[in-house]
Amino acid sequence: MSTEPDRSRETVEVPKGVTFAVAHGVLSAKGPLGAISRPFPGDALGFETGAGGVTLVLRIPPNRRHAQALLKTWAAHVRNLAGGLTVGVEAKMKVVAAHFPMKVQVRGEELVIENFLGEKYPRTTRLVPGTKATVDGEFVVLSGHDVEQVGQSAANIERVTHIRDYDPRVFQDGIYLVERAHLKEAA
Repeated sequence: MSTEPDRSRETVEVPKGVTFAVAHGVLSAKGPLGAISRPFPGDALGFETGAGGVTLVLRIPPNRRHAQALLKTWAAHVRNLAGGLTVGVEAKMKVVAAHFPMKVQVRGEELVIENFLGEKYPRTTRLVPGTKATVDGEFVVLSGHDVEQVGQSAANIERVTHIRDYDPRVFQDGIYLVERAHLKEAA
């Protein structure tokens, strides 16, 4: 009898109040903060819900490296979904204005950056639906319940303040990520 662990299964604990379901290749999760749907590779992974947890089962041979990577990746996705739906997700960005004072504000679903490098017209970027932004002094705090949405909003903000045609060693103005999207600390 072998004492080797079962490499074809991964069990993830799920907090109370969060439910998962898989139907027609879509993983749906519902929790106190909202609901999230995401495509799920049902041909390669099986999904079983049980008391207090979710078990992912490989449907492909477990002795291949990509099979183990797929299993561990989806276990991490399930953990992030469960945590995001119970405590939420946040990311922190810093406004760096070395040459011209920038004015950053939130207008509805957009982040507006005025006077970036002394430009006449403001730069704007839309926040991904499900993400909220607040400006706190020189920091922009993004929050939501999906780690991917919050992370994509942060990337969009960094991209809109990307400087072209200037020496980046001298012109370091922009809005930069200082804390990537992570689960909020339980209060």
